[in-house]
Formats: sequence, C-alpha cells, structure tokens
Amino acid sequence: MATFLYKLGRLAFRRRHFVALLWVALLTLAGVGAASAPAAGNTSFSIPGTEAQKAFDLLEQRFPGMSADGATARVVFKDGHGGKMTDAGNKATVEKTVKELGSGSEVASVADPYRGHAVSKNGTVAYASVKYKVSGMELEDSSRDALKAAAQHARDAGLTVEVGGDALNATPETGSSEVIGIAIAAVVLVITFGSLLAAGLPLLTALIGVGIGVSTITALASTLDLGSTTSTLASMIGLAVGIDYALFIVSRYRAELTEGHEREEAAGRAVGTAGSAVVFAGLTVLIALVGLSVVNIPMLTKMGVAAAGTVAIAVLIALTLIPALLGYAGRKVKPTGEKSRLLGGGRAPKNPGRPNMGTRWARFVVRRPVAVLLLGVVGLGAAALPATSLELGLPDDGSQPVSTTQRRAYDLLSEGFGPGFNGPLMVVVDAKGSARPKAAFTEVHDQIKGLNDVVTVTPATPNKAGDTATITVVPKSKPSSATTEDLVHAIRDKGTDIARDTGSTVFVTGSTAMNIDVSQKLNDALLPYLALVVGLAFLLLIVVFRSVLVPLKAALGFLLSVLAALGAVVAVFQWGWLSGLMNVEQTGPVMSMMPIFMVGVVFGLAMDYEVFLVTRMREAYVHGESPGQAVVTGFRHGARVVTAAAVIMIAVFSGFIGSSESMVKMIGFGLAIAVFFDAFIVRMAIVPAVLALLGRRAWWLPKWLDRALPNVDVEGEGLRTAADPDAEKELVRA
Repeated sequence: MATFLYKLGRLAFRRRHFVALLWVALLTLAGVGAASAPAAGNTSFSIPGTEAQKAFDLLEQRFPGMSADGATARVVFKDGHGGKMTDAGNKATVEKTVKELGSGSEVASVADPYRGHAVSKNGTVAYASVKYKVSGMELEDSSRDALKAAAQHARDAGLTVEVGGDALNATPETGSSEVIGIAIAAVVLVITFGSLLAAGLPLLTALIGVGIGVSTITALASTLDLGSTTSTLASMIGLAVGIDYALFIVSRYRAELTEGHEREEAAGRAVGTAGSAVVFAGLTVLIALVGLSVVNIPMLTKMGVAAAGTVAIAVLIALTLIPALLGYAGRKVKPTGEKSRLLGGGRAPKNPGRPNMGTRWARFVVRRPVAVLLLGVVGLGAAALPATSLELGLPDDGSQPVSTTQRRAYDLLSEGFGPGFNGPLMVVVDAKGSARPKAAFTEVHDQIKGLNDVVTVTPATPNKAGDTATITVVPKSKPSSATTEDLVHAIRDKGTDIARDTGSTVFVTGSTAMNIDVSQKLNDALLPYLALVVGLAFLLLIVVFRSVLVPLKAALGFLLSVLAALGAVVAVFQWGWLSGLMNVEQTGPVMSMMPIFMVGVVFGLAMDYEVFLVTRMREAYVHGESPGQAVVTGFRHGARVVTAAAVIMIAVFSGFIGSSESMVKMIGFGLAIAVFFDAFIVRMAIVPAVLALLGRRAWWLPKWLDRALPNVDVEGEGLRTAADPDAEKELVRA
C-alpha cells in the first residue's frame, strides 16, 4: 500500500492543476445539486420492532386520521394576578386562543380546556391540547411560528402562557460552536507548524471536504429522507477528521523535508507513510459509523452512513488534494522546526540540541513504565466508578433550562395536575380477536386502575368498528422517573394475562413509553455494536501492525477511556458535580443514546491517534531500532502532531457545552472528555508504558498468521528498500 500511495502522492504533486480542478469541480457540482434539490421536510421518525411503534402503526390502521404519532403541544394558561382561569375574562381569552390555534393547515385537533376538563381543581391552571397531523420532526416552521404567535397574543391579554410538548422541539443551532472550534483549531495549527500557510492547508481542505459532504447530503435529503441532524453530525465528524488527516500528512511532509528529500519526493513519502495511517484510521471510523446500523433505528443509520461518506471524502482529500496544494505552496512550507519570518523564523534556536517535549516524555515513560501504567489505569478506573450507577433515559421538557417555555409549561402542569401529567401513557387494546371486545376494554381499564403509581385512568374510547380502543393513563411520577418506567412494564405484564384471558392484545405507547422503548433498544444494541466495531477494528489493526498484542492493547485502552468518560458524564449530569460550572440546571438520567454514540465516535477518533503514533514506532522498529528506542522515536515525530489533533478535537466538541439544549451539552462534554482521556492518558501514557514492558513481544505474530495476512506495508518499508536495496538487509522483522 505504501508504494501505491507514494506514487499517488507524487502524481498529485506533479499534476496539481488537474487535482485541484477536480476537487473544485466536485465541490461546485455538490453545491449546485444542493441549491437545485427540492426542499426536504424534516425526516420521518420510527423505531421498528418496539411495542410503542407497533401501537402507533395499529392506531394508523384502526383510527384513520387520528395521527397517533403526530406532534403535540400543550398551551398552558395561568392568571398572573392570582385569579381563576374560570373567570369570564380569562375564559374568553383562552377560547379566542383555542380558535386561533386550530387555524393551521397541519393542525389535526385542538381540545378546549373548558370542554375537556383541562382545568386544575383549584382553577388556577388550564391547558389546551393541540394535536398535529405530522410528527414533531416533520412539522413545518410556519406551524411552530403560528403556535408561538397564538401564545403571545394570550400573553398580551394579561395571562401567563407557556408552551410544552414536542411541537417546539426544533433542531438546535450549532453554527457558532463550529466557528469557535475552527478558530481554536487555527490557533493550534499555527503554533504547531509555525507557519500561517502550513496551518491553513488542513483548515482549507477540511472545509472543502465538509462542503462536498454536507452539500451532497442536502442534495439527497429529499430523496433519502435525511433530516438536518444528519448534516450536523456529518459536518462535526467531517471537520474533525478532515483537519486531523491533513495535519498528519503535512506534518510528515515537513519531516521528510528535514531529512533532505526534494519536495516532490517528500510529498510522495508523506502520502506513502502517513497516508497509509490515514487510510486505516479512516477505515476504523467508517466501521464505527456504518456499524450504527445494527441498532436498527433508521434515523441513526442514515446519520452514520452520511457521516461515514464525509469521512471517506476527508481521506481522499488528504491523499490527493494535500500533496497538490503542497506543490502550489513550494518553499513557503518549511521543514520541521523552521518557522515563517512572520512568526519568528530565522532566529537562532535557544537550545539547539535539546530534545523536544515528546522525546523527553517518552524517555521518562520507558524508564518508569510500571509507575506510569499503574497511575494511568488507576486514574481512569477512579473516573469510571460513577458509571456503575449509570441511569439511562431520554430527555423530556423537565430537563430543559428554566429559561425555556417548555420547562415553564412543564412546571405549571406539575403544579396544577401533578408531575405524572406531563407524561401520560396511551394504552391501545386490540380486541379484534376477542369474542367480547367491550368486556376486554373494561377488563383492561379495571386492571390498570388497580396498579400502583396511577392517578387517573380514562374510560376506553373505541373506534368505529368497535374492535380497538384507547385508554389514557396518568402516572403519579414524572415521565423520566424509574417509577413511571416500572408502571409501563407493569401494564405490559398485565396485558399478557389479559391477552390469555380475553384474546385481546394490549400495547402501551405515547411519548413516555416510546422513550422507554428507545432506551431499551439502545441498551440491547450496545454490546452487539461494541463487539462488531471492536472486533472488525481489531482484525484491521492486526493487518496494520502485524501484531496481536498491539491491537488488543488498543482496544482495551479504548474501553477504559470510554468507561472513564461515561463516569464523568454521570458525575456531572446525573449526580450534579460541577453542574454550576457546566451550567447544568437539571440533573437526571443520562441520555440513552450517549453510550452507543460515544463508542462509535470516540472509537474512530481514538484509533486515529493509535494508528498514527504506533505506526511511527513500528516503522522505527522494523528499520532496526530497539523496542524502547522505537517508542521514543515514535513520540519524537508524532507526539506534537497527536497533541495538536487532540486539542483541536477537544476544542470542537467543547464548543457544544455552551448549548442551551441539555442533550447537545451532554454530547459535547462527553466527547470532549473522552478524547482528553484517550489521547493524553491512554495513547500518551498507557500505550508507551505497555510497549516498553512488552519489548519485542509487543510485535509478536504467529508465523502461520504472518503468512496468511496481506502485507500492506504501512511503515513504508517498500519505499526504503526501493531507494536503497542494501537497506533490506538491515531490517529487523518482528
């Protein structure tokens, strides 16, 4: 592979005009496609295989036009002066607002609070329920605007009005976060390279890659039913790996210049060596992202595949466009250690013979591997301890900041009707196979009424055919509580007995039940997903490193860093540690998507650092250095680059901590702390300590497996022997 990539790098350097035009053409084509594509609505949302989804599908068949999975909004009213909502003036204002709420084209129904018994017992709080024909993710902005306008008109009339439900759950804006991340990345790159031009290349190529990827997603959004969250994830991951991969190539190019190679030769060697690491690092990210399909949540699958496509573009750009741009840059990109005159170049170094920080750190680790290893493992183990009490769930309006109207509506409903009122359960009874449907409906109603944690059970509402009915259940506890989850399971257990006695089938659905089912589905998929991703990457890394122990160490180190990161998330968002610093206003269960999302994203990024750092060590080892010296050599050339890449990654993800959305805040914090743990503790401390302890055994591979594996030559051995045939005699094979 190294030889092929070497030729590709030299070709791109020589034919830079053609390569640059090709990528500009692709960017233009993707941009035109995005601009001319039909406007895509929000993506549809379904969770195949869950009981809640089966109930929604059944309601669509048996209750046509009901829009069972349609968006909902609760417009909550309270007299700010302490009056009753039953007063004549307040009643007139509410009825006028209800009429205004029902005028939208996507509105299926609006329930008048005075006709639907939606006024609290003390008369201080009332609410109007708005049901939409489409789900919250499909709702048009015009419908959201009309909802906000109606609420504002009621406020203008003197009432306190707040809006809850999923109708206002728009995708959070992240543009400012990305700008902050790019700005910090630019500063880090300038410090790393000591040159504005060299620093600008990774940023430029990463933005081109993200532009092509996101434009392509936009162009295909209508055809493939892709939502805005798909392009958000693709841009975040594409930007991160695009900068990283270009950083690796440019850094190796400067190192090759330092060794005295001509610029075209240096570009070829940079792509042949660092480019090989980029290819395999990119493959691990692709495996992690495409592997999200095992969860069997269509939206998650589309997000993973779209992000994987953007990563593939980033790999191709690093292998072709970077060497082409290096050809344009010429002598303006200087060898390692030299700075541009603008940034202090031309001055005599203060300590010309002093080893760099990476070399000094590696020598320290090689001298004291046991102490470093124990300190690293114990430290991460301590950080992982809170993960033993991990509670998973999906956020509801109760986890929103108190500054939002959703949270204030949630609190008003809890005040007037009890906390469980914010998460009613819908029980669907399918009595088509029952000889006595009405008796089955009554039996279900009576059985549920006798359960603990139930406040209200409405009478069964059958469809026109009389073979299916819905029953609304209001729990005592809030939607995200473990008690409410137990109630859902209790109703389903009762449903099993009722099905046996009456021949009817009982389903529990609604947003609360759907959240519980999604959490369970994600929990069940975590171990298979982890086995698939880690297993395939383990096999891939065996091919890369031609070793069994190095890939095993890489996988175990990754698991340790992810557990430590989950522990930190639990400590902050579930226990409330440092919640003031992180501006976490409401603690509660960790988002159920968090573990599997962290495994996918962090694994791919962690393997970037592993492949780039350890391939340098492998390269030094096969070229004759002792195992300990190979570790030092790998750090001398790679530590600065990996550190810069990790700092950039942490900066990009940390920008999301400032979001008002608790889910986005949690993802940003979790990914940032996971990259910190993995890059600086696992890859920079535990990895060199383990390699120093193992010595030559680290590179052991059974002979039969050595013969069976393809020789991909990541360390560039073929380039060395091609340039110097006598060098083959000096090679030391593991």
